[in-house]
Amino acid sequence: MKKLISGLFISACLLACGALYGQMPEQMIKIIVSPDHEDWQYRTGEKASFTIQVFYHQNPLKGVKAYYEVGPEKMEPVKKDSVILDGKPFELNGGTMSSPGFLRCIVTVDFEGRRYRGLATAGFSPLAITPTVKYPGDFRAFWDAAKAELDKVPINPRMTLIPERCTEKTNVYHVSIQNIGNSRIYGIVSIPRKEGKYPAILEVPGAGVRAYSPDLNLAERGVITFVIGIHGVPVNLDPGVYLDLGSGGLREYWTNNMDNRDRYYYKRVYLGCVRANDFIASLPQYDGSSLAVTGGSQGGALSIITASLDSRVKYLASLYPALSDVTGYLSGRAGGWPHFFDKNNVKYHNLKEKLETIPYYDVVNFARELKATGNYTWGFNDETCPPTSMYAAYNVITAPKELHLALETGHWTFQEQNIRLQNWLIGVLKK
Repeated sequence: MKKLISGLFISACLLACGALYGQMPEQMIKIIVSPDHEDWQYRTGEKASFTIQVFYHQNPLKGVKAYYEVGPEKMEPVKKDSVILDGKPFELNGGTMSSPGFLRCIVTVDFEGRRYRGLATAGFSPLAITPTVKYPGDFRAFWDAAKAELDKVPINPRMTLIPERCTEKTNVYHVSIQNIGNSRIYGIVSIPRKEGKYPAILEVPGAGVRAYSPDLNLAERGVITFVIGIHGVPVNLDPGVYLDLGSGGLREYWTNNMDNRDRYYYKRVYLGCVRANDFIASLPQYDGSSLAVTGGSQGGALSIITASLDSRVKYLASLYPALSDVTGYLSGRAGGWPHFFDKNNVKYHNLKEKLETIPYYDVVNFARELKATGNYTWGFNDETCPPTSMYAAYNVITAPKELHLALETGHWTFQEQNIRLQNWLIGVLKK
């Protein structure tokens, strides 16, 4: 039974990772929604239209009803209807937006007992999107005090070699280091065996509770890689442990103590990322100057936050950052994951203490103070981290930055995106 549970958990994790961080699987029915501008971008006030094509066995589907809706992303649709497919593409006048944002067209088809879905999202002057989250006057003082608190805590590192993970070129260790609040940060560090000094990459995690593996791909290209978890538990345990934690004590951890800025769950997490850099800096193999951080979703947020908090970070690669402009819903537009204030989370609406805490943890306010050179990537169809929220953070960054759009992607990446970011990281760290 234990093996069965572990197997089911691993399968579920693989499916989740495929949806969130890999290429989406092919479907028998393909619904292609195409905005009429090749770059999917429009000026505010300009009209957008969408062309819809539905294929079965790579031929146009006929005689089936297609349902469509159009409206601002994550908001109620302003247009909703259906049409019987006749084998030809059909066009929808999607309308326009009077202020910067994103207009989404969603098409669904029911066929042989299954529902299929396709979408496309038009961006209206996205580089003009401004944040809704407030910037506290003592934001910097709050985090300076928090880092001073961390500085008083010894690193106390514990490294355990993992022989079965080591290669001819790389040694791999399970690591534990001391964090604030008598907690610890755990991770997997991979260090090139060849004598010398190396640049380093901190890899911060997406949301969830899971085990982690070494990043041997980058390590064997001559880089120290440190892959961390954030929950204060070892990252090499039996899968059933993470299943229990994720459905028990760590369920919806992102809401824990959200009504107290000093006790909110993410305070320990954000400082833990800085502490992970302390550990990297202590390694005799580290070159002392070339440090980057990278991650996707929650990890995309933590990449920006860590680089903002820690001036030792010179470069960051952020994929579809979460926790960005989460108050957007209170201004009638999409907010970032975890969607605290959307209509389905009424318990968070207008709660004074939570609204006072959030600005100290929102990615937007860390992005304002960012100095590290950044490379960013996302798609317009992301329904987990809405592009409105990501642009709200990106647009306030004054540090050197580059944005690579993979327009049709949702909360996942093409392999080409991952390779591009990896090559960029290696290029800037080893130049």
